[in-house]
Amino acid sequence: MPTNRVLIIVQNLPVPLDRRVWLECNALAAQGYTVSVICPKGPGDGSYELLDGIAIYKYRPSPEARGVFGFALEFTWCWILTALLSLRVRRERGFDVIQACNPPDTYWLLAWLWRARGVRFIFDQHDLNPELFLSRFGKPSSPAARIEYRGLLWLERMTYRIADRVISTNGSYKAVAERRGHRDPATVTVVRSGPDTRVMRPVYPDPAIRGDADALLCYLGIMGPQDGVETMLDLMHELVHKRGRVGLHAVLLGFGDCLEDLKARSTELGLDGNVRFTGRVGPSEIAQYLSAADIGIGPDQKTPLNDLSTMNKTMEYMAYALPSVSVDLVETRVSAGDAGVLVASGDISAFADAVEALLDDPARRVRLGLAARRRVSEHLDWRPQARAYVGVFDSLLDSPPDATKLTAWPFGSSEKELPATARYVDLDDETELARFIQDRCALPVRVAEAPLVTRDTD
Repeated sequence: MPTNRVLIIVQNLPVPLDRRVWLECNALAAQGYTVSVICPKGPGDGSYELLDGIAIYKYRPSPEARGVFGFALEFTWCWILTALLSLRVRRERGFDVIQACNPPDTYWLLAWLWRARGVRFIFDQHDLNPELFLSRFGKPSSPAARIEYRGLLWLERMTYRIADRVISTNGSYKAVAERRGHRDPATVTVVRSGPDTRVMRPVYPDPAIRGDADALLCYLGIMGPQDGVETMLDLMHELVHKRGRVGLHAVLLGFGDCLEDLKARSTELGLDGNVRFTGRVGPSEIAQYLSAADIGIGPDQKTPLNDLSTMNKTMEYMAYALPSVSVDLVETRVSAGDAGVLVASGDISAFADAVEALLDDPARRVRLGLAARRRVSEHLDWRPQARAYVGVFDSLLDSPPDATKLTAWPFGSSEKELPATARYVDLDDETELARFIQDRCALPVRVAEAPLVTRDTD
């Protein structure tokens, strides 16, 4: 019986919308693993999909959670449906390893139950749930809050204890696993959420995206209570209404619990003519907007969770050679290096100063954009992360990588998701890339009749 079958459990997002998990799926499949996924349905999703040989089993999401009992109901609902689907996966495709991606930290119990059938468990830690609690609600003061916080610590501790291996998204998370989870460092592997820079690369965007904007700021990401997206609206209010940059526009890509509240806040601040919300977007739209924008914004405020978390948006801005201004967080500093502008948390005036200075200095935008693309390609790309990721499974299952398959690295992940008519900026022509970073929209006349740029590696 083959021992290269993996079941990946995700509750936070549907797949393939969860880009990290989809890259992981492709990495395993490219190296000969049979991959199955259990996750909630997204809008319009069916109950089953076979995509690129990866079987995706989906269940109806729970009702919207509100309060402690609401979240308990959500976790129970999702856990039971996932457990039932795991029986179907076992019957139809089999699995030798369960990889659970948090939040929440509840699937250790399912992995423990399957252990009797010889199934191993890998914990892919995407969030620090105790820190998420502190970031949303502060230090627990009431008896109920203390019980909830201690419950989160217990769930995390049990997940660490049951796991055969732990995957951490950065060095800060690895340190927590070793300190708070008492994990042997040899059993914890850092796999950063680096973008696949062969796929995420600048394109000449549709001019309609910028419209009549003098300049365009962009936010990409989830819009939850801990994501600080309201800071971007405060920033726009400062720049447009207090500093007179009426031609400045902003586009907010994404969705989340706070989306409707943010729209209402935008109206309240008189920003509806300057701020656009796209809702859920796919790879094609992301490529267009991040290629059209002048500056990417990282508004996540300094909290116990954000300070230790890798902001995927930062690296995705970098992949599109997009200069960024972000709050100064420990892991954002690690990601951006010298290629980003960092400002103090909570200081809207300083944030606006940094954005204005960058808008008014095209040469600096070019330097930062070139440095960002170079750094993400050379140091943060998904390819070396994928090797580390698959290596966790190879080691756990004592399954040496196939030398023939290794020559296929990096893999061709989801190229069909690329915009079919996109013209890619020539990344080897630094003069043209610099011109593009400064203008962000114009398609050079000299390539107007050229064929589409091929999807090769850079």
